[in-house]
Amino acid sequence: MLTEYRNYRSKMNEKLLQDDNKIIKRIFNLDTNTYTEGALDVKTKELLGLVASAVLRCDDCVRYHLETSFKQGVTKTEMMEAMSIATLVGGTIVIPHLRRAYEFWDALEQENNTVK
Repeated sequence: MLTEYRNYRSKMNEKLLQDDNKIIKRIFNLDTNTYTEGALDVKTKELLGLVASAVLRCDDCVRYHLETSFKQGVTKTEMMEAMSIATLVGGTIVIPHLRRAYEFWDALEQENNTVK
């Protein structure tokens, strides 16, 4: 699951950026810069991105923010608290995304031989 997601994302991002569309490149750059350290730390920004992605029901975005949150040291408890907010705000339609997020987090923990 993790390898397939990473390979597809990497391959398609490369293709999109090779197309040399100035607007797409600027959006990618803006996205990258948004999640850097600022008034909010990176961990908080990633959790905000996770909640927004879940409410908007974007599984690819949820996976991205799960992985980057994991790398930032977010614990499973913190992730689940953020996802509980997303489920409250987004409603029960978010529950399938919550299931897939939980499964993806478990895969991250297994890959890293950790339980957070």
